[in-house]
Amino acid sequence: MARMHSRKKGVAGSKKPLTKKKNPWIRYSDKEIELLIVKLSKEGKTPSHIGTLLRDTYGIPSVKAASDKKIGRILKERKIQPTLPEDLISLIKKNISANKHMEANHKDMTAKRGRQLTESKIRRLVKYYKRTGKMEKTWEYDPEKVRLMIE
Repeated sequence: MARMHSRKKGVAGSKKPLTKKKNPWIRYSDKEIELLIVKLSKEGKTPSHIGTLLRDTYGIPSVKAASDKKIGRILKERKIQPTLPEDLISLIKKNISANKHMEANHKDMTAKRGRQLTESKIRRLVKYYKRTGKMEKTWEYDPEKVRLMIE
């Protein structure tokens, strides 16, 4: 599959194993894993950061294989999920930093093009999340209001 804003194909990388079985060396039960996820979320960690911490610090390679639930589903059941999806938040942060860069460097046309591409990705994602019901239908992307909300 080709990348969105270039004429390149995807990048090769390592793949997860096909079998989704609980590994015998994991010493945490399902309840303990859920409590760890809730604790890390209350500390302000994003779901992807929680997964990385569980893998690197606690030795849990896959939360879904260990507890039969994904991190997002656990957060949703406990009603502590973020208001905006994580990928949208990261794109908005990228756009905010590009705007700050453009204020200092008006003639940087490469950065201007990158900012335009990021904004189009944001608009496309917002449209998708509204259509699938993951966001409110009335939510609008305004760079100034969103900047205050994120920071």
